[in-house]
Amino acid sequence: MSGITQEELSLLIEQTYKVEREFSELKASYEHLQGTVEEIVEFLPTAIWILNHDGGVFLQNSQAKSLGAIIELLELRNEDYEVEFESKSYLIKNSTYKDKMMFSATDITEQKRKENLATMGQMAAHLSHEIRNPIGSISLLSSTLKKRVIAENVPIVEEIQKAVCRIERIVKATLMFSKGVKANKTAFMWSELQESLHAAIGYYGYTKNIIFKFPEQNFELRADKDLLEMLFSNFLTNAIDAIELSENDDGIIEITHDRDAFFHKFYVYDDGIAIENPKELFEAFKSTKVKGNGLGLVLSRQIAEAHGGDVELLHTQRKCFEIRLAI
Repeated sequence: MSGITQEELSLLIEQTYKVEREFSELKASYEHLQGTVEEIVEFLPTAIWILNHDGGVFLQNSQAKSLGAIIELLELRNEDYEVEFESKSYLIKNSTYKDKMMFSATDITEQKRKENLATMGQMAAHLSHEIRNPIGSISLLSSTLKKRVIAENVPIVEEIQKAVCRIERIVKATLMFSKGVKANKTAFMWSELQESLHAAIGYYGYTKNIIFKFPEQNFELRADKDLLEMLFSNFLTNAIDAIELSENDDGIIEITHDRDAFFHKFYVYDDGIAIENPKELFEAFKSTKVKGNGLGLVLSRQIAEAHGGDVELLHTQRKCFEIRLAI
C-alpha cells in the first residue's frame, strides 16, 4: 500500500463501486432489451429463427419450436422461397446481420389452396362454357330421335338423355361455383319443389329398388326454388349413389321436415355406404365418391348460406345431413 494515500484508496474504492453499479445497470438494461426482443419475436405471427454462423440456434419463438425439423430445410438465398413440410406450405424469408442468420416461416397453405381453387374454378368455368353448346345440341337431337326410333330402341335414347342430364347438372354447378350463389326468393309450396325433385330423380339413372320418402305435410317456403331444387337434388343423387355402391339390393332415402321460430330444418337420411372422409365433404373439387366432381355439397352449403342457413353432417346412428333454411 506504499505510495497510496487513504484519500486515494477511498477514491479508488468509490470508482470501483461506481463501475460495478454501471455494469449492473448495463447488464440489467441488456437483459431487459433481450427480454423485449424475445417478447417481440414471440408475439410475431410467424415462426422466427435467429441462428449463429455455425447454424446453432441463438433465438427462436414457440412457433419455430413447434415446427421442429423444418429448420433442416432452411438455407440462405437471395430471394424468398417456399418449402413443403408435413403437408403444409411455408413462405421462407431470410437475411443476415453481422454473424447472425435470420429466418421466418409463414404458413401459406390456406392462401395457396384458395389460389388453386380460383385457378381451377376459372378453368372449369371456361370448359363448361365450351361444353354447354354441344350438350344443348345433343339434348335437342336426342329428343327428336326418341320420337322417330322404333320402340325397342327408346330405352337407349333415354339412357343418352340421362347422361346428358348429368353433364348439364355438372356444367350448371361449375358455372354457379365460379360466379357465386345469389338467391332470388319467392313464395311457393313444398309440394311444388317435391314434384320437381321427383322429376329430377326420374332423370337420374339407378339400378336398385329405392324407396323415396318425403314430408307428408305441405308448407310454404320463401326461397329460390331453382336453387333449392339443386340443393336437394345433390343430396338425393348422393344418396342414390351411396345405395348403388352398397351390398343391399334395395334402399331407402328419406327427407323429414321440422321448424322452429327461425329455421326450416330438413333431415336427409339414406342407408347407403358410409362416408369415408367426412373432413373432405365440403372441400371444392374433392369428392368422396368415384363419379363426383367435388362441387355438389360445396354448392349445397353455399345455397343454404344464401338462404340464411347451413348444411351439416350429423353424427347419429343413421347417416344424416341437416339442412337449415331461414324462415
